[in-house]
Order: sequence, then C-alpha cells, then structure tokens
Amino acid sequence: RDTVWAALNDTTILQQAMPGCESFDATGENTFEARLVTKIGPVKAKFKFDVELSDQDPPNGYTISGAGQGGAAGFAKGSASVSLTEQDGATLLAYNVQANVGGKLAQLGARLIDGVAKKMADEFFENFKEIVAAGED
Repeated sequence: RDTVWAALNDTTILQQAMPGCESFDATGENTFEARLVTKIGPVKAKFKFDVELSDQDPPNGYTISGAGQGGAAGFAKGSASVSLTEQDGATLLAYNVQANVGGKLAQLGARLIDGVAKKMADEFFENFKEIVAAGED
C-alpha cells in the first residue's frame, strides 16, 4: 500500500497515467497545474487545470479535484475520491469520480459527457496500475 500511496503522490506517474496530459507541475504543497488535450465527441479542447489534493489520509487515500478552462470549448471540473485497502496481500484501489462541464461541452449532452468522464477515469487508473506494477518488477 505504501508503494501505491507514493505513486499517487508522484507527479511524473500522475502525468504518465493521465490521458492526454502534456504537463503536471507542482504549484504549491498540494496544488498543481495540469495541461491536457482531450476530445469529447466532435469537440477537441486543450485544458489548463488547477488541481488540488485534499482529505489526505496516508496511506489510505485522498481526494483529487480540479477545475479548468478549455477556451471556446468551455470549462470542466471534477473530483475523485481514492481509497486504498489491503486485500489478500495486495492493495485494492477504489475510486469515485464526479465531473461537470459547461459551455460548448455541456451542449453535447450528459450521457456523452458521463461516458467520456468514466472512460478517462478508467483509462487513468488502468495506466496507473500498469506503471506501478512495472515499477515493482
């Protein structure tokens, strides 16, 4: 669990795991700036997010939240509560994601937005799992 916790706090790993992430830089003790490019339906946007880690309970979990602007595409904000538990000698990572969008993105419809948000979260945590597993070899 300590290995997974350390990875959840490693900006290089977070950047590598985040789909479309171009940069992920610390701006303070628990604050970061992330830049990413994503495509949601017909809308491709470049976002600049302010990211914050809160509710930290090492090595059991935290909340990661962010809000960003995507220019003409609109804005996006969301959060994920992440928890780590031991199960049969392995670490189980569970997460719950909530996302909201506005502007042109909001016109695409809630079903599409929710689907893309879930896909991006699933892709992030799958990438994260692979990166952490590769580091343990």
